[in-house]
Amino acid sequence: MFKIIRQEIDAMIARDPAARSRWEIVLCYPAFHAIMGYRATNWLWKRGFRITARFASQIMRWLSGIEIHPGATIGKRFFIDHGMGVVIGETAEIGDDVTLYQGVTLGGTSPSVNSEGQRGLKRHPTLEDGVIVGSGAQILGPFIVRKNARVGGNAVVLSEVPEGATVVGIPARIVRREKDDRFCAYGTPLGDLPDPVARALEDLGREVKTLREHVAALEADKAGTGADAGAPAKPRIVAASE
Repeated sequence: MFKIIRQEIDAMIARDPAARSRWEIVLCYPAFHAIMGYRATNWLWKRGFRITARFASQIMRWLSGIEIHPGATIGKRFFIDHGMGVVIGETAEIGDDVTLYQGVTLGGTSPSVNSEGQRGLKRHPTLEDGVIVGSGAQILGPFIVRKNARVGGNAVVLSEVPEGATVVGIPARIVRREKDDRFCAYGTPLGDLPDPVARALEDLGREVKTLREHVAALEADKAGTGADAGAPAKPRIVAASE
């Protein structure tokens, strides 16, 4: 248990340049309190103490501003930076070394009970190892955000994100596919980030230009054919042998 706590603290120090000591994290970081509270409530949840676990998780929500359902599955070295307003649903699954920022929602869009009355369906997303989710982003549905993916701030993710990709916008679109092993604060990659809307408009402009050139060529060809058809016929020269 102490090894897990030490790993959590070291992960926070590594990813937050404002952290100066382990004691500062233990005393002043609501994310640390929320994660430790989750570890305890998850232990109770797995052993059948569901009401106790839910009540304890609500207390941690009041204290930290972070809502983590005790039924969620969270890996090692999980870090929530700032943390206020983060919501993690019951069937969410989070791998190792994942980072979330304030206002992130890992929510579900499907009902908890199907047409046959079965409960316990997977409703929330799965975040694999090394994922970073920027502030205000919403990941909604039972799909997977693959390893080392980046989700930009305020993005609304409604489908699977490939490994190493960066997505932004509403709904989220892929703006970068290559993997970046460096830590990207708020899920924003280092360097220039292309605008998917601007890129789509540029592609559309090039397509329109190409179509105009084709139309102009067809009109010129048609005009040339018409001129030849209206011209007087040339006299035919008959050879002496004929």
